[in-house]
Amino acid sequence: MAKIIIFGIQDFAELAHYYLENDSPHDVVAFSVDEKFLPVEKKFKNLPIIAFETIEKLYPISEYKFFAPMAPSKMNRDREKVYLKIKEKGYELISYISSKATLFDNVIGDNCFILEDNTIQPFTSIGNNVILWSGNHIGHHSIINDHIMFTSQVVLSGHCIVENYCVIGVNSTIRDGLTISEGTFVAMAASVIKDTKPWGMYKGNPALKSERSTKQF
Repeated sequence: MAKIIIFGIQDFAELAHYYLENDSPHDVVAFSVDEKFLPVEKKFKNLPIIAFETIEKLYPISEYKFFAPMAPSKMNRDREKVYLKIKEKGYELISYISSKATLFDNVIGDNCFILEDNTIQPFTSIGNNVILWSGNHIGHHSIINDHIMFTSQVVLSGHCIVENYCVIGVNSTIRDGLTISEGTFVAMAASVIKDTKPWGMYKGNPALKSERSTKQF
């Protein structure tokens, strides 16, 4: 059990608060945002909202841990910035793994948000700062790296590698043995049958690369 500070006060933070309070041994004690985003009331879910810049003065690093579940804006690069600045302060970040997810002694990094009905097959590893929304199938012997979001009902077949900063859309399918390169966006219901190019956007069945680069997101 740990005393947890959640970064953010938007939908993902509200959901994290619910899951941690109802499906984990942890105790959420506060929320935190950058000082410029502090609301006037400085309360959320009946808990204090503290400016991140000075939070260690009230919540010492030795006694509290962080959780930062955020939307994947700018291909998860904004999430990465928050993740890194929390670590730079010296705080440990927890991961939340739903009791309704199916795992097999998988290696899972910190600040991961893994919701209900995910199946993560044996010999698959998940890096840091990864979100797996509900209902995904993550195939055996796959590697999911850092700062990645899977939405819902994604099928990642076996022996795949998903590199940093990817976003995988609802109901998409990725064939076995592929590398999903850094910064790839897989659109809703896309069917990926070939390795992707870095910072590419893929849509359709079979999925084709758009002319747009996700570096523009």
